[in-house]
Amino acid sequence: MKKVIVACGTGIATSTVVCVKIKEALAKANVQAEIVQCKVAEIESKMAGADLIVTTTSYSNDKIPVIRALSFLTGMGMEQDIQKIVDILS
Repeated sequence: MKKVIVACGTGIATSTVVCVKIKEALAKANVQAEIVQCKVAEIESKMAGADLIVTTTSYSNDKIPVIRALSFLTGMGMEQDIQKIVDILS
């Protein structure tokens, strides 16, 4: 099973919105993944085995693909980001 880390500044509000939307999109695409929600500061401690990191804040990683998902909050470009997520996890 694939592992996705979804992170925001506090690990509460915006990451919850993104988690729900990712779960819905993956279900439609028939992609199974474990979704781990956290603060950006906690990513390093949770990234073992992760296939993708999705954040609402600035973050970079040389080993794991990172998608900055402000589109999930604004609605602009969300379909493209969803497709990137599905492509990475498929």
